[in-house]
Amino acid sequence: MRTIGLTHDYAAAPDRLWALVTDYGALADVMQGLASFEGLPSGRTRTGQRFEVQVRLFGRLPPQPYVMEVLDCDDVKRVLRSAEHGMGVRTWRHTLSVTEVAGGSRLSDVIEIDAGWRTLVFAAWARFMYGARHRPRLRLLGLEGT
Repeated sequence: MRTIGLTHDYAAAPDRLWALVTDYGALADVMQGLASFEGLPSGRTRTGQRFEVQVRLFGRLPPQPYVMEVLDCDDVKRVLRSAEHGMGVRTWRHTLSVTEVAGGSRLSDVIEIDAGWRTLVFAAWARFMYGARHRPRLRLLGLEGT
């Protein structure tokens, strides 16, 4: 098991950032070029959702089945917890939270990964992927160049 954590600050109100990071359409946008999803629901995340998607890394590799379950999506506390697996990953537990900070909001991601002997590779991928979502989020929030 490996745990990674990332934080990104945004000059946007916490509720605005929370609405963005819990929207499946925005997820598809921020993942563009990294991964595409077939079977991703529309709308916002809700506690209890469970679905299987086909994930195609970099839009080129063959699609792979991946299961996502929303354990908790708390709009008051602005905390989202999911449990995922597939594509060689035994366990991918993601906790996302949005908090208010001076000048806007902070998005924190904590990801626990167990992929057996490939755990370090998946942890490196997770660090890269979650970091790469920052710039597209700035664009979606209208904050590019800030």
